[in-house]
Amino acid sequence: MKPNKSVCRKIPVLMLILTGMHIGVYSQENQPGSDLDKKVSEFLKSRENSWHDMNVPYSDGKLLYDLIIKNKYKRAVEIGTSTGHSSIWIAWAMSKTGGKLITIEINEQRRKEALANFEKAGLSKYIDSRLGDAHELVPKITGEVDFVFSDADKDWYLNYFKALDPKLAVGGCFTSHNIEMQGAREFFEHVKSLPNYKTTADYNGAGMSISYKTTR
Repeated sequence: MKPNKSVCRKIPVLMLILTGMHIGVYSQENQPGSDLDKKVSEFLKSRENSWHDMNVPYSDGKLLYDLIIKNKYKRAVEIGTSTGHSSIWIAWAMSKTGGKLITIEINEQRRKEALANFEKAGLSKYIDSRLGDAHELVPKITGEVDFVFSDADKDWYLNYFKALDPKLAVGGCFTSHNIEMQGAREFFEHVKSLPNYKTTADYNGAGMSISYKTTR
């Protein structure tokens, strides 16, 4: 019996469709409307007006999330965890891109609170929390990164940038908080002057610089 030619032609197409279903698709846990999404969203909503200890405002957390989702970043570094508000937004985005966040905090009590918040939000497995002085830990970070959020001591912003710039991938994004504050402004003016970075600022929250690395 001869094979049906129309069926034979359809089989490769069907195989391509089935194969393509696995390309660029997140795990079931992290798809919109998943249990994890609901858990994180409910946690953030319950704490929306109660983040203190130098945490970012809600709008800046959402901005970080949007930048990561838009660019599909997977290797993030945060300098200054505090009690974890910005970390949760970043890690939530990482849960969707298949990435992970390294976050650094010098204060033991704040880090302890952050770890508890990560657990409540259901995001602990997407976060590598490190306790210590960022002046020492940031230069020790190995491998390539594609997203940085700097929100620690403002007069050290430029040093953090210089330590991570060689490790930031082309197309990666370096963000910094409170850019109108003393110390941070010096960094902001510096990065705006660099020919291999495209820098803008967002003032819907507390002032965020957004610098995309265009070339080495």
